[in-house]
Amino acid sequence: MAAAEVHVGSLDLPGAEVERLLLLLSPEERARAARFAFARDRRRFVVRRARLRQTLSGVIGVAAERIGYTENGYGKPALPGGGPRFSTSHSHETWAIAVSGQDLGVDIEHHQPGIDWRDLAAGLFRADERAALDALAPGDRSRGFFDCWSRKEAFVKAIGKGLSYPLDAFAVSVTREARLLSGADGWSIADLALAEGYSAALVVAGDAAVHVTIRA
Repeated sequence: MAAAEVHVGSLDLPGAEVERLLLLLSPEERARAARFAFARDRRRFVVRRARLRQTLSGVIGVAAERIGYTENGYGKPALPGGGPRFSTSHSHETWAIAVSGQDLGVDIEHHQPGIDWRDLAAGLFRADERAALDALAPGDRSRGFFDCWSRKEAFVKAIGKGLSYPLDAFAVSVTREARLLSGADGWSIADLALAEGYSAALVVAGDAAVHVTIRA
């Protein structure tokens, strides 16, 4: 059985706490934070980068401010020299970080009210996924869209190619049960209940079921 820890928390922190977390970031990250035009975007960036450093620090025993990263050709980050795999996601005011010994991807999506999910699904989902959405009860279709989107995002993150990978090359479920339906051999998926009003999914390498520990 594959195992993963998923850490989750809020991006909405007081200004004094955000400034304290800023000290954990690298010079490059602090320079990037300073370039944000809006305070909200700066706050969210600082918190999620600092929380990643703190989470990995607890796993590998290196001070948060000393952690460095490498990236593959598609921008997926990793720890230099190997070590545990990790994946990050954020949406609205919530962040999520997943850590495992296997390759993995995590995604969280806020249920945005009033979103035109049909138009988005037409450009993002396969025909069979759209048909499955239409087959849901009307009150379940918006939730089904976000469930489907989080699962597709988690998969392309897990394989390390992000949205450069064709989204019609694989299919996922749109119902409450998370499943990889086709084009994803060698991977397992788990639905995550991280926060009210969000959909979230975790994809981990391997055919076994995924044991997930959630740490808030």
